[in-house]
Amino acid sequence: MKPLSFLNPDPQEASPQYLEDLATAYWFSEALFTAVEMGIFTFLDPMGKTIAEIARALESDCQGVERFLQALCAIGLLQRDGPFFFNTKIASAYLVKGKKDYQGEAILWRKYLSSPWRDLKECIKAGRRVTFPPAQEEPEQLIYRIRRFIRAMDCVARTKVREIIPIFEGLGLEGEILDVGAGSGAVAAAFLERFPSMRATLMDLPEVLDYAEELMRERGLTGRVTYCQANILEAWPVSKGCYDLVILSNLIHTYAENEVTHILARAAECLKADGFLVIHDFFPEHYPEKAALFDLNMLINTYNGKVFAQKWVREKIENHNLYVTHLIPLATDTALIIGSKNKKKLEKLSLDPKARLVSSIQTLGFRQVCLLPVKDIHVPEWPELRCQFGCDLYGKPHCPPNSPSPQRTRDILKDYTLALLLEGEPPTRSFQRRVLQAEKEAFKAGFYKAFAFWAGPCTLCDSCTTKSICHNTRDARPSMEGAGIDVFETVRRAGLSLRTLNNKNDFVKYFALVLLE
Repeated sequence: MKPLSFLNPDPQEASPQYLEDLATAYWFSEALFTAVEMGIFTFLDPMGKTIAEIARALESDCQGVERFLQALCAIGLLQRDGPFFFNTKIASAYLVKGKKDYQGEAILWRKYLSSPWRDLKECIKAGRRVTFPPAQEEPEQLIYRIRRFIRAMDCVARTKVREIIPIFEGLGLEGEILDVGAGSGAVAAAFLERFPSMRATLMDLPEVLDYAEELMRERGLTGRVTYCQANILEAWPVSKGCYDLVILSNLIHTYAENEVTHILARAAECLKADGFLVIHDFFPEHYPEKAALFDLNMLINTYNGKVFAQKWVREKIENHNLYVTHLIPLATDTALIIGSKNKKKLEKLSLDPKARLVSSIQTLGFRQVCLLPVKDIHVPEWPELRCQFGCDLYGKPHCPPNSPSPQRTRDILKDYTLALLLEGEPPTRSFQRRVLQAEKEAFKAGFYKAFAFWAGPCTLCDSCTTKSICHNTRDARPSMEGAGIDVFETVRRAGLSLRTLNNKNDFVKYFALVLLE
């Protein structure tokens, strides 16, 4: 299925079509909302149905139904075989009501949140939310809204937590969990199910905990859970220094700086000496587009919520004498930060060092950082020819023939299996300095063979006499193209895009490689 261009815009391919895709993005979401509301995916499971059967079930016009189903096929949610329509794999797994990974509640909650987005202009002018629930909301309506929100967040949490639990494998966790702003308690529940000797305290508002208790009962965990009614912005009615695991999942983005500072301080106080503080949230360093739009959603739909940079969060945690991991990206749109008073406990977490390194290097200012098998680095013979005939720096320090020949580069690559491909932009000196910092980060992370190839002739020094030997060999590195690497083909093999420029005003991309291991 062709990716939606507005989800990952490419400045080098900027065109009116990108703007058109942005302007019509709501078509996709409205089609999804409507299909979930009408129960189409649940009705089609498991064997599919004909157009006539679907139209009868929906009490709808056959022609209108067929056109709608065709649209769902086009966006990858259904497939067609003659008069029959079937769920695709993703629809079958996540959009069939009653299945354990059903996401329909979360999707329809997004629709509920979409209405206030029409007030975006007014929110920007005011610098805050402008639409609020009725001051005298009926208790039944309040309970319905809270339960709808909890069901939605439970759908999301049940899938996210599957990525979180493996990080703690092998530690044999036991003792007490404190889940702050617990919502449905889905994150704590997953830890309870994986670590049978643990118990949990869910801390939230009373109307939230009433429903969370029902969900815990459904999961057979009632006897291991305590419910603590509290306003987390006030004093916490729990003991200090008594918890082996404190969870703040999808919580801190709902508050402002002062409030988050208070929450983190209380959470740190509750930890045992070797306990873990787990923060699960949106971060701009992990998924910039989604985090920025989610931040706008907080402006529109909360009183003062916002998305925080991982650096700010980590510094706040460190202020309470905790050691902190780098940002730990999940495969989805959120990430983790984990803290502990015991540095050795953090080192025992099952964290992929490569994923940690990618996250760390991303914060240096690169547009993209991706892992690349060395076998995908293409080293033909022709790049050296283009340097010799086509570049006025040929023969200068660090340029051919004073850089590795294509054969030498191929021999070097035999000592490696994995590399990082880094995407950035001018100015050249700034890019090359970031590449050096990336190489340093890789070395500090334990990749002792780390070595960088950057873009273009070396520009590190303020004054460089290209007629004599280099006096900064510590920092100088060869360029990818100067070492015989076909940059265009290598970038394409990595799944990224690169094209020749039509005029001098086109957006320029730089690429670099850091060989890892």
